[in-house]
Amino acid sequence: MKMINPISAITKNRQRLTVLVAMLGSVALVVLIADKLSASAGATTAKTSDEEQMMVRQGDKISVPAKSPLRSRLAVLPVATSVPSHIITVPATVEADPSLTVNILPPLTGRLVELKVKLGDVVKQGQVLALISSPDLAQAYADVDKAQDGLELSHKALERARGVNAAGGNAAKDFEQATSNYVQAEAEARRAETRLKVLNGSTSTPQGNAGNTTAINTHTKASSRLLSITAPISGVVTTLTVGNGAYLNDATASLMTVANLNQIWVTANVPEQWVSSVAKGQSVDINLPAYPNQTFHGTVAFVSAVLEPDTRRNKVRISFANQDGKLKPNMFATASILLSQTMAPTKNVLAQSAPLIPITIPTSALLMNNDDITVFVEVAPWTFVRRTVELGHEDNDKVTILSGLTATDRVVVRGGVLLND
Repeated sequence: MKMINPISAITKNRQRLTVLVAMLGSVALVVLIADKLSASAGATTAKTSDEEQMMVRQGDKISVPAKSPLRSRLAVLPVATSVPSHIITVPATVEADPSLTVNILPPLTGRLVELKVKLGDVVKQGQVLALISSPDLAQAYADVDKAQDGLELSHKALERARGVNAAGGNAAKDFEQATSNYVQAEAEARRAETRLKVLNGSTSTPQGNAGNTTAINTHTKASSRLLSITAPISGVVTTLTVGNGAYLNDATASLMTVANLNQIWVTANVPEQWVSSVAKGQSVDINLPAYPNQTFHGTVAFVSAVLEPDTRRNKVRISFANQDGKLKPNMFATASILLSQTMAPTKNVLAQSAPLIPITIPTSALLMNNDDITVFVEVAPWTFVRRTVELGHEDNDKVTILSGLTATDRVVVRGGVLLND
């Protein structure tokens, strides 16, 4: 039988116990480290979640935390309070000034004996344009001749009656009758001469006798009497509708048109929605395809009192001096009108207590919210509220705000859609 040494057995058991304790300690250490790592990971996750939170909503306010990535994507600017220039561009046409344009009509029917001008000719006021042979003119001359003859006869009868009456050889009624006949003959002579003058007939008014009568120059009794058509104004013959030898049977048909083109109109067709913003004296720039590198500067001469029924546009006329003749009627043009920026009555309660100040913001700040147009306004650093606005004129990338903002507001001009619901 083998004997066991007690001391050796105790030593071995002690060694085994030491190894076991060491192993248990290692396991505990591992568990402790794992617990700590887990807790640290949880804290880091919570901390990262807090730091990367995009926005915080509190009622109608939206706050953007300091660590939010939204801050780098939002741009906030104050509203602009200067009056913006607003220009509209509308089609236009060059036109002759109607007050300087005359349609030449024949005062009588007849035959055109001689046409003294051609299309495009420059004429002076009073220049003879055409000669017309007219039976009606001959009748007018005959009426003058008859009236003159009757006037001379009545004047002689009046002188005889005056002499007889002075000698007491006739009754007073005979002298009165002679006086009445003379007055009537004088009135008839004036009527006939006036009509002949209207027809451009040749008349003269030399010194008369005791009754200051009107005498017709002897050359008016010539057998050949032609009607002279003269230019009522200086200008250019822009239209011509007749030729030599033509019979003129319609006294309402124009023979030609004479227009003075030293002063010209450019007529712009302004849409109805801009009519209230256009007024006399506003600046206008005119560009024409005929002169692509030149801009004509003018001002509004007047605005038509009525709209065109077919186009619903209003005619705005700009007057230009045209001594060099560059602007020709019926040229196409483009009119750029500088509109006056007037503010409409605002419905914003905040703005009613202060004078109306024109406010403009970039169009990039505008957002749709249901049926309303809104912007985000900064009420505190990186804290925003949505506000409904009313829009006015839009000019390129700027828009006028009629209500909803004040001059001290700051609005989100970039990235506002990220704050949208």
